[in-house]
Amino acid sequence: MSTLQVDGERLLGRLKALGEVGRDAEGRLVRLAATDADKAGRDLTAAWLAEAGLEVMVDRIGNLFGLWRPSGCAEQAALMLGSHIDTVRDGGIYDGAYGVLAGLEVIQSLMAAGFAPARPIMLVAFTNEEGARYAPDMMGSLVYAGGLAVDEALAARGEDGTVLGAELARIGYAGALEPGFVRPHAYVELHIEQGPVLEREGLPIGVVESLQGISWRRVTFTGRANHAGTTPMAMRRDAGHAAAVAIAHLRELAAASGPATVATAGTLRLEPNVINVVPRLASFTVDLRDPDDARLAAAEAALEAFLADLAEREGLSLTVEVLARFEPVVFDEAICQRIERAAEARGLAFRRMTSGAGHDAQMIARISPAAMIFVPSQGGISHNPREHTEPEQLVAGANVFLDVVAGLVSEQGD
Repeated sequence: MSTLQVDGERLLGRLKALGEVGRDAEGRLVRLAATDADKAGRDLTAAWLAEAGLEVMVDRIGNLFGLWRPSGCAEQAALMLGSHIDTVRDGGIYDGAYGVLAGLEVIQSLMAAGFAPARPIMLVAFTNEEGARYAPDMMGSLVYAGGLAVDEALAARGEDGTVLGAELARIGYAGALEPGFVRPHAYVELHIEQGPVLEREGLPIGVVESLQGISWRRVTFTGRANHAGTTPMAMRRDAGHAAAVAIAHLRELAAASGPATVATAGTLRLEPNVINVVPRLASFTVDLRDPDDARLAAAEAALEAFLADLAEREGLSLTVEVLARFEPVVFDEAICQRIERAAEARGLAFRRMTSGAGHDAQMIARISPAAMIFVPSQGGISHNPREHTEPEQLVAGANVFLDVVAGLVSEQGD
């Protein structure tokens, strides 16, 4: 299959064009799910799908599909390719978008080569993968896989007070199809690594065989507001102090759990948030991750015990809300081996990897065989405007993707 080639210039041009959609007044890329910026990105992507001759569809959670269904194979289960096009605030142009646009490029390259697939190919841009506006993240793929009821997801209230279902309707992407309307034969996702391993080892391809578990919580301490100058330290019920102690403890908790465990406090809110008032409320988020589910559960339990003890010692009330909990995923070995063979056939070195970030592939793995391909991220940087992968690396990854897809749709049967 290595004689097939993607049109690298077209792929890179589309990445650049989509990367300009959703810029704010300061030039930052802010294409949050179901915003006007997301609509603009979806409109451009949908136009490219239609231009390529794909059947464009949208389901109720707003997932955007492009289906290549040649008449001779229409009854076979489709191979699904996908990722997302929503971004974080002030994000980069490759995260998610590379997988969607490379999937489109793979389909168009097969079409141009006169390739006759034995099964349809369905490309999807999943809704709200980032979770930057609505929780949980990877929402569109989670709903598609049946892990979250569509009505519950549509009722999600964002950090800005909006409701996802109403926003999808407002931007014209509240589709009629029920999520899960096609059960895929298999799923493959191409993505930038978002970490430093491939670059550090000088490798162009990562074969992603597993993905670590993720636990999100919102922790809220409630105490009593009081004058910062007149309230003795021993008489304070200081929610802000408790939050600071808890956040500092996260590093110790991760270290005690082991080198694979990571813990992050990504947001913090104080009330009344005044310089001379002891905070009456402190709310922060905790992101715990580990590739071993038992170790992740132990870290969760240790955190809960520490928070409860801290609240009691400080005279505070405590609320812990579980925002998301995803178990570690092991991807399909046969697809991983296929990726390795494709990389080897093109003379590209590779290694097996565990992904530290969450991806739509982990959700679709619930309903079909799935795996991922990584390409290097310069400096290991992502969720940042400095996110970068060299053009030749992007094209190389897309060519490996092309070969894997061609192989998977050359085989008949379910």
